Amino acid sequence: MNRPATAVEGWHCPAERTLDFLSGKWRPMVIFWLMEGPLRFNELQRRLGAITHRTLSKTLKEMEADGLVQRKDYGEIPPRVDYSLTDRGRSLKPVLQAMEDWAQDQPEGNQGELR
Repeated sequence: MNRPATAVEGWHCPAERTLDFLSGKWRPMVIFWLMEGPLRFNELQRRLGAITHRTLSKTLKEMEADGLVQRKDYGEIPPRVDYSLTDRGRSLKPVLQAMEDWAQDQPEGNQGELR
């Protein structure tokens, strides 16, 4: 990053805007699993593992408000709802791929030693 940062819509630099969309413990993993296609709430919760129902519900609502996830209610009884990524959510794929590539390049056991 050799160029000066530009303020964009209240963020100090463009990377801060991206990090804002990925902030939170569960957001990157929700995006990761939804990259495979639409999932129902319980299936997404199973894939995420240790997330509570309340936390996943809150995370999905926030991501929907940010335009990353869309919720499709089929209006059936029993209720059936799918969650999927919007175009904006799918556009984060190269960002997550770069993060995964970076993590794989790091030596094992040095999680807290990066400076």
